[in-house]
Amino acid sequence: MDTSELKNGVKVIFDNAPWLVLHVDFVKPGKGAAFYKIRTQNMLTGNTLEKTLRSGEKIVTADVTDVDMQYLYSDHNGYVFMDKTTYDQLTVPTKVVGEQKDFLLENMDVVMTTWNGEAIGIRLPNSVIMDIVYTEPAVKGDTQSRVMKPAKLQTGAEVQVPIFVAQGDRITVNTQTREYVGRVIAK
Repeated sequence: MDTSELKNGVKVIFDNAPWLVLHVDFVKPGKGAAFYKIRTQNMLTGNTLEKTLRSGEKIVTADVTDVDMQYLYSDHNGYVFMDKTTYDQLTVPTKVVGEQKDFLLENMDVVMTTWNGEAIGIRLPNSVIMDIVYTEPAVKGDTQSRVMKPAKLQTGAEVQVPIFVAQGDRITVNTQTREYVGRVIAK
């Protein structure tokens, strides 16, 4: 691939690792050759890097694929996912799942990113509905939503919730920011 084909979202190889291109700037100075300034993120570590590439320079694209998977269960080997098209099961090490485990529920659909046949990350839905297993009791009349308190979720994760939320309530949580979105009202 040539540098002229670079755009946001392209996955490339630098230093034997896959990098996601976050931003591309084409710079044409008054004197000298044109070049590209790109901001990239390492898909293995999450580190960001700014690189300058000469116009016309060749770049290797990364063989990174996203696969629709379903989370089944966890055991001492890691987290087990099933490919939704082939029904093959894949055990993913705990370090790949990382902090995402706090919002991972059985039978949840996720997008798994693989590189050279190895899982390098998972992407959860933007929000999940979870049960509160413990929080301090709500006091009658406490309806102000700006006052927050900790609540423990069914997976063991803790999030801050408004003071009126009670134990046993179901809430929606943003998986990217780890913030309370709202209560789920049973019908």
